Amino acid sequence: MRYEKIDSKLFISNRERLRSLLKPNSMVIVQSNDVLPTNADGTFGFRQNNDIFYLSGIDQEETILILFPDFPEEKFREILLIRETSEHIKVWEGEKLSKKQANEISGIEKVIWTSNFETILRKLIFLADHVYLNLNEHDGGDWSFETRERRFITEFKLKFPLHRIERLAPLLQQLRVIKQPIEIDLIKKAIDVTNKGFIRMAKFLKPKVKEFELEAELIHEFLRNRSRGHAFSPILASGKSACVLHYVTNNNLCNSGEVILMDFGAEYANYNADITRCLPVNGKFSERQKEVYSAVLNVMKAAKKMLFVGNTMENMRKEVGKIMEFELIKLGLLKQDEVDNQNEDAPLYKKYFSHGISHHLGLDVHDVSNRYEVFKVGMVFTCEPGIYITEEKLGIRLENDILITENGIEDLMTNIPIEIEEIEALMQ
Repeated sequence: MRYEKIDSKLFISNRERLRSLLKPNSMVIVQSNDVLPTNADGTFGFRQNNDIFYLSGIDQEETILILFPDFPEEKFREILLIRETSEHIKVWEGEKLSKKQANEISGIEKVIWTSNFETILRKLIFLADHVYLNLNEHDGGDWSFETRERRFITEFKLKFPLHRIERLAPLLQQLRVIKQPIEIDLIKKAIDVTNKGFIRMAKFLKPKVKEFELEAELIHEFLRNRSRGHAFSPILASGKSACVLHYVTNNNLCNSGEVILMDFGAEYANYNADITRCLPVNGKFSERQKEVYSAVLNVMKAAKKMLFVGNTMENMRKEVGKIMEFELIKLGLLKQDEVDNQNEDAPLYKKYFSHGISHHLGLDVHDVSNRYEVFKVGMVFTCEPGIYITEEKLGIRLENDILITENGIEDLMTNIPIEIEEIEALMQ
């Protein structure tokens, strides 16, 4: 892997914490992702299933993890199955992990080849009272796609119809939402790489540069710093395109007098950064651009203070809405009497700020979570207010990644320029 070796203590600890949540005499089976096809004999690059990575650290296809804490023989309580290397695979794809390497990465003693899965399953399954199987339960996920996990669940039900199947996803969500110290360090590394990409783009930006040229600068900096690449499809939206929330075509010219909205992040060791910055193409904000930028920054600074232990996303959303209304009235985009008489179920500020203020961040950019759960120490959030004025061809969004600590919040992007003076100085 490109990234530096992760201490196996992280994965050992993750499995220990999961075991504490299982019902007695339970078995856990977690599958890796598929290698997905494109066309003809082509494939997309492999991206590991985040849950099996979280529990094992193995970043390779055709991997299976089995946990059975109460099994009579200790050597069968943790089993890692990995793809066996053949002479053919060595020539065409390169060598896969050895058993010794997989043991060193995961901290799991019993490592066998995936081809032995059926045999090992039959040895274990009839002694288990509960079998935890995994599925993507993110409420924004694509459930129509048949993943390796979903295929296995269908197959398992046919083979073992009398077993009690339990949901693994809620337990992993409960664990993953609180970041361990090693995870926080990995997120910080992703942010550091992201910062380098941002600085490179800011120094490259000038009138008549194309958005995809900025994207090229970005990916160059990511790759040279051990990142696999983008955490998500980058948004590099100049002028009116900045009012399109998920603009990813990145094919327009950046013209003098416009502002470009840049929403991007590097992935490092499967952990992600997520940042948004707005830059004046010619190096100087106009007075109106400064007004809107300052309004968004004011909302961001207020919203960050709402990321405290015991608060909730719903409370945060309501309070941010009030502050956004105040700023939009100052900008002349809303009128006080209209706000006073608005339908509370359809607030007027939504015309200019239609998306959420925050989301969890980690192995997924929109990380697994319970949207009704109270904020706790160890959670990592984004904070991302925006104002989008289509008629002015101006969209401003600002976004930082925030860690909740025992002593308040830690803005993980505090060293990345965001104030108007800092942005203009950077571009000079």
